[in-house]
Amino acid sequence: MIKTTILRTRKPRLKNPVLIEGLPGVGHVGKLVAEHMVEELGAKKIMEIYSPHLPPQVIVEHDGTVRLVKNELYAYKSKSKHDILILVGDHQSATNEGHYELTGVFLDIAEEFKVERIYALGGYGVGQLVETETVLGAANNIKLVKELKGYGVEFKPNEPGGGIVGASGLLLGLGELRGIDAVCLMGVTSGYLVDPKSAQAVLKVLCKILEIDVDMQALEERASEMEKIVAKLREMEQGQMPASTDEDLRYIG
Repeated sequence: MIKTTILRTRKPRLKNPVLIEGLPGVGHVGKLVAEHMVEELGAKKIMEIYSPHLPPQVIVEHDGTVRLVKNELYAYKSKSKHDILILVGDHQSATNEGHYELTGVFLDIAEEFKVERIYALGGYGVGQLVETETVLGAANNIKLVKELKGYGVEFKPNEPGGGIVGASGLLLGLGELRGIDAVCLMGVTSGYLVDPKSAQAVLKVLCKILEIDVDMQALEERASEMEKIVAKLREMEQGQMPASTDEDLRYIG
C-alpha cells in the first residue's frame, strides 16, 4: 500500500449531516464517546480507510485472525434535524505529513456528504488526577464560540497552551480554509488514564447540541470502575497503602 485507500460499503442519503470525529487521543476521551455512540445508536458502517500513514501493524482478533489497522466511518439517520457521520479508528497517523493527508481525506468526505459542521472530540490532559466534569472548547470562528458557551462549554484564553495536535486540531484549521464550521470539545482529564467519566461529560454536551438521546449506562459503569481504581491510586500517592495490591490495574493506559 503506497497511498490512502477507501473501501465503501454503502452510500446513504443523509439529511443536514454533521461529522463527529473520535479518533484515539488524550485519555481516549473522543474514542470512547464516538464508539459508544456507534454502539448505542446502531450506526451503520459506510466506509473503511486504510493508509500507509497509520502504524505498520495488524490487530489480532479474539479468534486469532488479524486485520490491518484502519479508520472507519459510520452513518446514523437521526430523528432530529441532523443526521450524523461518526469517524472512529484504531490509530491516528504516525507522521506529520500523514496527519495532513488523512485530515484532507476526512474533509473531502465531509464535503462529499455536504456536512454542515464538524465536532472533533478529545481530552485536555492536565497531568494529575481530576474529579471535574469540565468540557473545554475551541472553534474556527467566533460565532461557534458564542453558541457553545450557551451549552456550558468553557473557553479559556490560550488554552490548550500547546495547541490541539492531530486530527482534532487540523479538522478545525484546514476546515476553516474550506469554509466548514468546526469545533473541538475536550473533556478535562489526567491524560494518563483511559477516562470514561470525562467522555461522559463530553457526550452530555454533544447530546444537548445535537438534540439526541444516547443511553449512557455503559459509560457510567466504566466510569464507576475507573473511579475505584483512581481512589486506590490516590491512597497509594498519599502513602495510605502499600504500592503492591491485588487489584488488577493492567488495563490502565
